[in-house]
Amino acid sequence: MVKIFNNAHEALSDILCDGLTIMAGGFGLCGIPENSIKEIYNSDKKDLTVISNNCGIDGFGLGILLEKRQIKKMLSSYVGENKLFEQQYLNKEIEIEFNPQGTLAERIRAGGAGIAGFYTKTGVGTIVAEGKEHKVFNGETYILETGLLADLAIIKAQKADKAGNIIFNKTARNFSPIMATAAKVTVVEVEEIVEIGELDPDHIHTPGIFVHRLFKGNFEKRIERVTNREKK
Repeated sequence: MVKIFNNAHEALSDILCDGLTIMAGGFGLCGIPENSIKEIYNSDKKDLTVISNNCGIDGFGLGILLEKRQIKKMLSSYVGENKLFEQQYLNKEIEIEFNPQGTLAERIRAGGAGIAGFYTKTGVGTIVAEGKEHKVFNGETYILETGLLADLAIIKAQKADKAGNIIFNKTARNFSPIMATAAKVTVVEVEEIVEIGELDPDHIHTPGIFVHRLFKGNFEKRIERVTNREKK
């Protein structure tokens, strides 16, 4: 049965430690687990390996963990919105494993499904393929990619019931459902918690069996890059 906590500190304080591998949901700043990230920041834990599409922006999202140099390694597909990330990478203060975005998603999904590895054509002939096993199927070359697992997944959803069944809001779903399946412990922060039976079973994106801890968070929901049409 999912355990419901009052806040991120209560949900994470006995889990966080140095050297964790953490999956963090989100795409840019859309659907990121803001409260859990802040708790990790406040914990001062370090040598973290973080699996996430990107590393937030300077001063928000996962970007704040770079300020204290808490992240040792990132597995990502895009890191172009963060100058501090760029500086630390060029100074060899952080290790980055780049993944094509679809490959990153499939590696997470495979890990959660108990699949040790899979072959893909994506990245063949590029630096992505360096050091990886190559194999020919039907005259086409593929590379072997391995599934990913984590000690902890932190994800954000729109709504949950008290059994831990969760619903995401449109594109804020992103990588979160597959991350929930691929971690030893999944901690979910939501905007609203309702009674069991209030959610339509056909609308549930991630069933409660994958959710270990749950709490209601407070969210800023910043916009990553504001673009306004010029007035005429």
